[in-house]
Amino acid sequence: MAALHFHFDIDGEDFSSAGDASVVMKKKLRQLGFPSDAIRRCSIAMYEGEINMVIHANGGTADVDVYPDKIVIVLEDHGPGIPNVELAMQEGYSTSTEQIRNMGFGAGMGLPNMKRYTESLEIETKVGVGTKLTMVVGV
Repeated sequence: MAALHFHFDIDGEDFSSAGDASVVMKKKLRQLGFPSDAIRRCSIAMYEGEINMVIHANGGTADVDVYPDKIVIVLEDHGPGIPNVELAMQEGYSTSTEQIRNMGFGAGMGLPNMKRYTESLEIETKVGVGTKLTMVVGV
């Protein structure tokens, strides 16, 4: 079966719209009859990615392909890249500014949560060029 494809532009200027794409996907998946656990895991992983793109990369894109047995989320930005992926994967590690932390973001759980709530997380990053995350949520 061919995938259903959804595309979202993530606005890096607007914290108030961060997470909108994951909310839309949550509703779409619910309408399509996906199990609530898969919807929850997809929503969390996608939300964390959206927030990271807003905080660190001035936005980007989210592409979601929905199959009967899995949901594939591809997040891509043209931000600064991740200098040390291993360090960035550690819970609590954050490069967020104090201002971002005061807003309630940047706790250093984004990438760890993306890994925790997906079957796979692939990170392609180049400093000064950007980052592409590919996540798969099983159904």
